[in-house]
This record gives sequence, C-alpha cells and structure tokens, in this order.
Amino acid sequence: MTFSTPGTFRPIILDDIRGAQKMLAGVARMTAMEGSRHLSQLVGAPVHFKCENLQRTGSFKLRGAYVRIAGLSPEERAAGVVAASAGNHAQGVALASSLLGVRSTVFMPVGAPLPKVAATREYGADVRMQGQVIEETLAAAQEYAHETGAVFIHPFDHPDIIAGQGTVGLEILEQCPEVRTIVVGIGGGGLAAGIAVAVKALRPDVKLVGVQAEGSAAYPPSLTAGHPVSIENPSTMADGIKVGRPGDVPFKIIGDLVDEVRTVSEDALSSALLLCLERAKLVVEPAGASPVAALLSEPRAFEGPVVALLSGGNVDPLLMQRILRHGMAAAGRYLSLRLRLTDRPGALAALLGSLSVVDANVLDVSHVRTDPRLGLTEAEVELHLETKGPEHCKEVEAALREAGYTVIA
Repeated sequence: MTFSTPGTFRPIILDDIRGAQKMLAGVARMTAMEGSRHLSQLVGAPVHFKCENLQRTGSFKLRGAYVRIAGLSPEERAAGVVAASAGNHAQGVALASSLLGVRSTVFMPVGAPLPKVAATREYGADVRMQGQVIEETLAAAQEYAHETGAVFIHPFDHPDIIAGQGTVGLEILEQCPEVRTIVVGIGGGGLAAGIAVAVKALRPDVKLVGVQAEGSAAYPPSLTAGHPVSIENPSTMADGIKVGRPGDVPFKIIGDLVDEVRTVSEDALSSALLLCLERAKLVVEPAGASPVAALLSEPRAFEGPVVALLSGGNVDPLLMQRILRHGMAAAGRYLSLRLRLTDRPGALAALLGSLSVVDANVLDVSHVRTDPRLGLTEAEVELHLETKGPEHCKEVEAALREAGYTVIA
C-alpha cells in the first residue's frame, strides 16, 4: 500500500489532540482497558489491553476520519469526500461522513472481504469496487477526486488524522496513569504518531514501542536512512499495517518520539490472535494483535505496567479460520502430517488406535490407496490432529515411528 505525498503541514502539538478529543465527545467511545493475567505472568508486570477493537466501526480509524472531515470548510463539505481502503479506513470515513452530513465515496479493491464492503455501505458510503490491488484502488480514488473536486481523505498522512488518532493516547494515560510502556502497531504511522505526541508531551518517561510485521516493515530501513523509503511487495496477513512506505507527516514524529520499532513474524501474529480469542475473549484482527505478538515474542523486554493497543477487530471470518488454524499449529496445538502404512484390512483402524493411546484428537483423515508414488502394498494417510502443545506433538510423532509407521511430514 503506497500513498501520495501530502503538502507541507505545521507541527502537531498536544493542544491539537486535546481539541480533537473535545470534537470526538459523543462520537467515539472511550474504549475499555482490560487486564491480561496470562501476559502479565509472562512479562512479569501488569499488562493491559486498550480495546479499540470495540470502537465504533471496529477500529480506531473513526477518530481521525471524523476530525479530518469535521475540519473541512463548507465548500469542501459540499463537494463530498473520497477515500480508498480495503477495510477499516473505509468504514471510519463512511460513518464519520454520515454523522457530519457529508457525501462519501469509498473505492475498495475487488477482492475486499464482503463483510467489510457491506459494513461500509451500511455506514452510508457509495462504495465502488475497482482495482485488484490497493494501489490501483488508490489511483481510482485520486482520479475521482481530481475529476469531481471531492476531498481525498488520506488514511494516515494528515495532521487532523494524526490528532484524532492521538486521542487514544490521552485515554491510555487517564485509564492507566501508572503505565511505563505503550506498544502499538505501525502501518503508515498515523496512530503511533498521534499517541507519541500526546503521551510524550504529558509523560516523557513512558516508553513507546512500535510494531510492524516482518514482511511489511518499512519503518526500520526508513529510520536508518533518515527519510521514508519504499519496500517492494509488502506481504503479511495483517492487512491493517501492510503499508509499503511510511507517511511523511507521521515519519518525523515517530523518528523523534517513538523509542523503538520492533518486527514480528506471521507465526507470532497468529499466536497473538489466538491468545486474544481464547484468553481475553476478544476478537482482534492480525494488525490489532501485533502488540500482543511483540509481547509474546520477547516478554521480558518490556518494562511494566504495559498497555498493548488492540487497534481493530475487523477480521473476515474465512481469514479468521485460517489464522486460527495457523496459530494453533504455531502453538503446538495442531499437527498435520502424512505417513505411509501397509495397505491391508484393519491398517487404518490400527493407526487410529495408536493415536488414541497418545491422546491425539483426530480432526480429519485423508486415505490414499491408488497413487503412482505408492508401492503395490502401500497406502498414504494425511492426518490433521488436535494436540496439547509442542512436547505432545513430538510425543505423537515418536509414538507413530515406534509403531513402525513412516512419517513423511
């Protein structure tokens, strides 16, 4: 996801964020702060979740979108607004526009998840499906803005957007005044920048840690270079932070005020999402779970009390299903393997009996008896098992080998 460079803007200060907070009164919720006993034990200090996944539209994006659109002149409002997004920004712009009585057009890529498309329409936007990737969708939105005079609402690269997102930081300090570390996911950087301005102005002792997905981490090389640089083909399941180039406005703020930017693996993101669902009973999208992934990856690296910002909860159910299975595998809770056995009556029943002895729960079995790769007396079985952790996975594989089965994968 790459966005055009905006114009030169004045610096963002604490008063801008306090003004945004007043503007958002009665519009955005002060979302809950929930403790996590499991993560607190891992970290060795209190860990709290700031639950923006429970915000209206399911993410923090409403805050910035509302402040940006509310700041338009009457003439600009009359021209309407336009945005490009595959999900959270689309919904934030749609609802903010409806609340302010402004016409909105939102371009979404053809492959955008249907629940997100439906929600954006329900919030009042004219949704137009265009482009196979977000860059094509963005180009269509900018062309529409040029042709119609509609105001393009950038997802992160504008001071009003950053000021709106910064209200999350004010809430964190109010709800958890003893906080020592705030962990937040970074895509383009609008959310982290806004929180940094608010928090460092009031509590410069608080450490701010940004988190990016390994396959979409544009900030580390950009910070090293001293200016925003683009990365080619960003790839991650966390589409909310899948941004190929930092925003110009948030980049300087993050470089000056954010103490550290970490990266997390796809396995860590999956495990984090699973933990949020199982332990906290919270539905969180992969981008929103990135701070949890960072805590799981190196729990003793964070000084507590810690606040992990769950930035959004808009996850497509089909993607959720795949991620949960991936997360269970990463946590040793799900084992997939293939093995060879002698093709004779009762062989499959004997295999299942061996699995029963080691208390592995069989979720799915695929039994192949005719394949050119197999000998005349061989059959191949693919198994999907529910297991109890990494050690149990090793125990299951060892038991199968001991019983004489050839484990292929």
